[in-house]
Amino acid sequence: MAATGQIEMMGNRLEFDYSENATGYVLVLTRLITGYWFLHAGIGKYMAAEPFDAAGWLVNATGGSPIHGFLAWAGQTPWMLEFTNIMIPLGEALIGFALLVGVLTRLAAFFGGVLMAFFYLGNAAWSHGMVNGDLFGLMMFVIVGTLAAGRILGLDTYIEEMEFVKQRPKLKYLLG
Repeated sequence: MAATGQIEMMGNRLEFDYSENATGYVLVLTRLITGYWFLHAGIGKYMAAEPFDAAGWLVNATGGSPIHGFLAWAGQTPWMLEFTNIMIPLGEALIGFALLVGVLTRLAAFFGGVLMAFFYLGNAAWSHGMVNGDLFGLMMFVIVGTLAAGRILGLDTYIEEMEFVKQRPKLKYLLG
């Protein structure tokens, strides 16, 4: 079953055909893969033989990075380094779990995108061009967040039907 979509970009209205069934499955698959990727990364940092330590990445591996100064400061500031060591694995695990079950999907996608932007700018591994895995990950979070992937086979569908959310429509910006 084909459907027509419309979008306005830079003042031009575009119409396109897409398959409703395939689009939903692809969107759910994108959400699940991205969620598994981050959940696995977060849990992997907790399960590793050595505790996660961002100091090496923050201080040493940021030479060509456009945010090198900020990352070097974070790596040399004890409270910021400790915060980073706790929040990177915890954030990855929570973001991944939220995407897997489809709860607070847009909020999780936003924070996943923030992490991926830091990873992309911090790694600056652009020897093969500016398109790399970190940029791809950032785009995955943008797709999941903007297309409300939690509303398809996710808990956000049920949460949005709760009276609490219906009385506060702005909460829908965090769901879906």
